[in-house]
Amino acid sequence: MRALLVVNPSATTTSARTRDVLVHALASDLKLEVATTEYRGHARDLARAAAESGNTELVVALGGDGTVNEVVNGLLHRGPDPEGLPRLAVVPGGSTNVFARALGLPNDAVEATGALLDALRDGDERIIGLGHAAGTPGSTDEGVPARWFTFCAGFGFDAGVVGRVEQQRERGKRSTHSLYVRQFMRQYLGESNRRHGTITLERPGEEPLANLVMSIICNTSPWTYFGNRPIYALPRASFDTALDVLGLTKLSTLTAGRHISRLLTSSPERGPEGRHAVSLHDQTSFTLHSQAPLPFQMDGDHLGLRKSVTFTGVRRALRVIV
Repeated sequence: MRALLVVNPSATTTSARTRDVLVHALASDLKLEVATTEYRGHARDLARAAAESGNTELVVALGGDGTVNEVVNGLLHRGPDPEGLPRLAVVPGGSTNVFARALGLPNDAVEATGALLDALRDGDERIIGLGHAAGTPGSTDEGVPARWFTFCAGFGFDAGVVGRVEQQRERGKRSTHSLYVRQFMRQYLGESNRRHGTITLERPGEEPLANLVMSIICNTSPWTYFGNRPIYALPRASFDTALDVLGLTKLSTLTAGRHISRLLTSSPERGPEGRHAVSLHDQTSFTLHSQAPLPFQMDGDHLGLRKSVTFTGVRRALRVIV
C-alpha cells in the first residue's frame, strides 16, 4: 500500500528518536513516503497533493489534533469522496489527541502505531462523519474560507480560552492542563457578556434560540479530556450522526460553577443539564449569529473573531483506519 506519513516535528509528546522508530515500523508494512511539516498549513498542502496525485492510498498523520485537522482539510479540498480519497490514519503525538482517542486508539504513539499496523493487516476501517463550517452568505463573514473539523468547534467563551492558550504557547509556554485552567480563569474574569449572551442559533423550520453566551459543537464524544478524564459536553454526539450543539445562556459565578461541576462529573450517559443549558442532537444544518464579533475555534485551533458561522454535519465523509 502506498502511504504518505505527515510528521509534525513539534508534536509535544514524541521525540526525534521515537519518530524514527515509528517510521521504521510503518515502512516495514507500507510503501512509505515521509514528509515533515515546515509551516502552519503545510500538513494540509501535503495531504491535498497526495489526494490529487491519485497514487496514494493512505495518509498517516503523526501529530496532535491540529495536524490531523490540516490533513483532513487537505484530503477533502474538493469535498467528501470516501471511496475515491486516500484513507486516513492517525498516530497521536499531541498533548490531548481527542480525535485519535475518540476513534479508540491508544494515547501512546508506539502503541497506536502497533494498533494501526494490526488494523491495516486485518482491513479494519470505518467511514465517519465530519463537521463543516463556513461564513454565512450575506454576512460580513461570507468570504471566510470554509473548513472541516473532526471532533469539535466552539463559538464564544471556550474559543476565547483556546485563543489565550495559543498566545501563551507562542511565548514558549508548554501546553499543560494547568495552563488551560489559568487561561480559563482569565477569560472568565474578562468576559463582558457572561450574564447576557449575544449569540443566536437558527435552524430551518425552528424557532431561533437567542441570548447564548457560548456554544459548543461536537462531532463525537467526549468533547475533550482533563488529564485522563474524558469530558462529555454532549454524550450522544457520534461519528455516525450529524452535529450536536450545547448552548449556555448564562455564565454568572453560580451558574459557571454548576456547569464546570457537571462537566467534570459528566459521563457517556449524562452531560450538562439545567435551566441555562440547551442541547441539540443530530443537527444537519444551523447558523450561529452574534451581535458582536466573538472568538471561534475548530479542533482546538483558534481562528480569530467571527459574527456569523453556518455549520453542516456531513455523514460518511471520510474513511479512517481503526
